[in-house]
Amino acid sequence: MDFATADLIDDFGDELQSCETQFRQYGALTTFGGPIATVRCLRDNGLVKRLLNTPGDGRVLVVDGGGSLASALMGDLIAAAAVRNGWAGVVINGAVRDVATLRTLELGVKALGSNPRKSAKDGAGEVDEPVSFGGVEFRENDWLYSDEDGIVVAARKLV
Repeated sequence: MDFATADLIDDFGDELQSCETQFRQYGALTTFGGPIATVRCLRDNGLVKRLLNTPGDGRVLVVDGGGSLASALMGDLIAAAAVRNGWAGVVINGAVRDVATLRTLELGVKALGSNPRKSAKDGAGEVDEPVSFGGVEFRENDWLYSDEDGIVVAARKLV
């Protein structure tokens, strides 16, 4: 996928939401995009693991971890499953771990930070419900575009 979020804003400004949250890049893909799938969970990555072990079909999983950095919601094993299953990327409003390995995976990964602590695996949370952070509402099947400038979201495919 070839785009720049700044160009998308210039061309489609009124159609886009721009995320104000300042994420760090962790995956090998610094530019990624696709239709959105969502998870809301707090310190429990059971649903993240379950979803990323299903066919991604070029989607981007947006995980609202409440901004918590207390434990990681994704590590190298779950990220590797996402690559195998065809996910384009993962945006986590929370923490990741296994950062050195994440940098080698052909996956877009953005998160607030890292923490080596594992999360719970109970599967608590919600799937495919709108999640909001950074001034953006992320809804299932809307389109997310991410690069080194940031994240924008549209109700339709733009590129």
